[in-house]
Amino acid sequence: MEPKKIYLTKQGLEDLKKELEELKNTKRPIILERVSGARDMGDLSENAEYSAAKEELAFTDGRIEELEELLKQVVIIENGNGSSIIALGSKVTVNVKGKKEDFMVVGEWEADPKEKKISHESPLGKALIGKKVGEIVEVEAPAGKMKYTIVSVS
Repeated sequence: MEPKKIYLTKQGLEDLKKELEELKNTKRPIILERVSGARDMGDLSENAEYSAAKEELAFTDGRIEELEELLKQVVIIENGNGSSIIALGSKVTVNVKGKKEDFMVVGEWEADPKEKKISHESPLGKALIGKKVGEIVEVEAPAGKMKYTIVSVS
């Protein structure tokens, strides 16, 4: 089975690389020092500091491994494809209930509703992909059906 593709903007890729770099070169060495220092305190069976440091090391190593695997599967999406049709990387302005809202359609790993970045896998993202200015999409939301009129795409 082919690994799932991870869609990221260039900025999203840089952010993941930065996190990986920080984990490997800054955080992990500090945790290793804590493990070593706690080990020097003696009896490991009753050493809470040692146990906590080992647990944090395992978590950090897991995240490093996860990021390394993710980076092997990345497909870069361009910000705005120059098309009037919504695709990954498009910046979209919609009108919902008389209010304009801006979104960027991104891959699921980069999605952050607070930053107005919505996943192409989300209900709204799925509804918007392939649409163009002037079209209306309906999305089932917890509060009921929401209608979005596409105002602009870039």
